[in-house]
Amino acid sequence: MSAIDDLPPLREVIRQHALSARKSLGQNFLLDLNLTARIARAAAPLDESTIVEIGPGPGGLTRALLALGARRVIAIEHDERAIPALQDISARYPGRLDIVHGDAMTFDPRPLLDGGKAKIVANLPYNIATQLLIGWLTAEPWPPWYEMMVLMFQREVGERIVARETDEAYGRLGVLANWRAETKILFDIAPSAFVPPPKVTSSVVRLVPRANPLACDRRLLEQVAAAAFGQRRKMLRQSLKSLQADPARLAAAAGVDATRRAETIPISGFVAMARELADIRSEEA
Repeated sequence: MSAIDDLPPLREVIRQHALSARKSLGQNFLLDLNLTARIARAAAPLDESTIVEIGPGPGGLTRALLALGARRVIAIEHDERAIPALQDISARYPGRLDIVHGDAMTFDPRPLLDGGKAKIVANLPYNIATQLLIGWLTAEPWPPWYEMMVLMFQREVGERIVARETDEAYGRLGVLANWRAETKILFDIAPSAFVPPPKVTSSVVRLVPRANPLACDRRLLEQVAAAAFGQRRKMLRQSLKSLQADPARLAAAAGVDATRRAETIPISGFVAMARELADIRSEEA
């Protein structure tokens, strides 16, 4: 019996279902149910919540979410070997676990939500974690279909997500994430907690969507950030040339000199440049 329910310990589940972690799927199984419970509690309150979980594997986090009161968990698992283990959990928590055998990169959970909101809680596969996050951050319309994300990343990626101007990790991802959400690293998890242990420390990050992010065209904001950080060691007057717009005019809109570098520009500055770029392209149309 485990610490959170009467199902078998995760190591036994893995042996029973021959769930050796596959590098090709970005799998590193978190077997400490105390840690999975800590991740689940980070998404509190769970009562009456619908949770979308990506890559549940043997179901450690799934079990924690259900044991701690989640009304419903929609678990999206690409690895068919894990489905029987998840079905055992479903039998233990009847009517509360929906198992979707599919690819999270293409599966849209919104039709399963009946127009309601969900929380995304997941120990994301490292090989697709950033792609998934960008997809959720660029969801339209905004505010999105989720009310919170509690996600695990490699520590380096977590630092990029929460970074702001002057932080060493500040870049395109930090601009997008903090423009549309409030972000925070909650805690780290050591490699030894996983099977097999990854070569890096992991971080659990919480992102809460901003109801009213600073107004601008999201695609233009991404273009400006991509240009500026694409040559991050260069001044804006050089790096922004790829936008086919006057870098000095864009920098002036942000209230900065074109000799500044991208890592010193706050998110509000990138938004101002995106708005100015929209005006310039409108004038040229």
